[in-house]
Formats: sequence, C-alpha cells, structure tokens
Amino acid sequence: MHFRVVIPARYASSRLPGKPLVDIGGRPMVLRVLERALLAGAESVTVATDDVRVQRAVEKAGYQALMTSPDHQSGTERLVEVAEALDWPDDALVVNVQGDEPLIDPALIREAARQLVLHDDAVMATLAHPIHDHADFINPNVVKVVPDEAGYALYFSRAPIPWPRDAFSARQPMPHDFGALRHIGLYAYRAGFLRIYASLSRSPLERHEMLEQLRVLWHGYRISLGVTPTAPSPGVDTPEDLARVRALFQAA
Repeated sequence: MHFRVVIPARYASSRLPGKPLVDIGGRPMVLRVLERALLAGAESVTVATDDVRVQRAVEKAGYQALMTSPDHQSGTERLVEVAEALDWPDDALVVNVQGDEPLIDPALIREAARQLVLHDDAVMATLAHPIHDHADFINPNVVKVVPDEAGYALYFSRAPIPWPRDAFSARQPMPHDFGALRHIGLYAYRAGFLRIYASLSRSPLERHEMLEQLRVLWHGYRISLGVTPTAPSPGVDTPEDLARVRALFQAA
C-alpha cells in the first residue's frame, strides 16, 4: 500500500504559541509527529507550515517542509496546496496527520489509508473508536460519528449521537452494547478529491458544528469509516497537555 503523509503545522496557537516547535524529549514536536508518520510506512512525509521557523527546523533535520498560505482555515486546505505544489496524481492516497499528535500510533495512520483501498467509492476516510464513558458521550469536545451498515459515515456531531431515548430518559448507565463512536481526527484523501474539495462551498452544518468533514457529506461524497478498538494517544493543545506528553516521553 502506497500513501503519502502531510503534516499541517501552523505556528500560531492561542492556547500554546509556537506549538510545532515546543520541545518534547529534546526535539521539536513537529519532528516527533514526522517520525511517527515514517514508522507508519509512508512513502513521503511533508510538513506544510505557514512559518519559516518551522520550515527551517524540519529541513535542518533532513526532511521536507513546504511554506503554505497563512490564510488557510483548515488542515485540509493546506493539504490542497501541497498536492498542487507537488503535482501528485489524482489516485495518490494522502493522509493528514495533525501536527500536535507526537504519540500517534503508526498503525492508525496506515489504517486510515487502508480504508480508501478497501472502499473505491469513498473520496475520504477517517477512523473512530467505541465510547464507553457517559461523560465523553455528552462532552461537546468529543466529536461523535454515526456510520451506516456498509461502514460509511452518516453524520458527525459534537452532540451525543445516536441518542438512546429510552435508556437515557430513565437515567440508566450507558449500555455496553450501545455502539456510540468517538471520531479520531485523522483523515485520508484521494489527491484528486483534494482538488475538488478546494472548490466546495462551506455548508451550514460545517459552520454550526465547526467540523470541516461535514462539507464533504453535505455535497454528497462518501467518507469511509474504520472502527478501531484503540483509543488515540493524547494530543497537545494546551500547556497542561504538553506537560503530560513530556512526562510520557521522559518515562519511556
């Protein structure tokens, strides 16, 4: 299976300024993410950034980084620019690995790409894992996804979906066989669709939920959903997250 990885690495962050270059175990975080992508077997890994400091750090380590527009509103938009700049063929598989996931399991990256191999009619693929905790189910920061019988995503939401009316109205614990799924923010695309995505208008659903993948469903395209029992490792969004991940690297 051949696939490429792009790591969007925006320098500015309101909660953690300069996030791609924060030190984790003696190396910038963006390089930690890049190394995980290489372990997944990607044939190429490209960091897409909007800051020359990130580009220099990546290139100094011997890897590829491209400067991209600071005006992009999402990582997907940054991928579109990379696919165009590197002239990737329409059938190339491209996995978007978030630049703040230094502990991401390489197997998850491979699985996202594999979903596109398994589903020829999907233009995009992503992953999910079961929710067993009631607090996660009702947490708006935990994105939920509902699939159809064939394994394609029906809808993504910050709201608790699907809602088990009778069980929750009786205030009973979440059933073990309920099947609620937490979305894992890892995406794979066909390069040809990335070019189409650039022309798609934002949907009302996307604006309400603040979830860019809803643009794809709104316009009638299919997203393949792989369900894995493995929960993703913690990402880095805040100083508290950074301290936790640093401790994990130090203990390893």
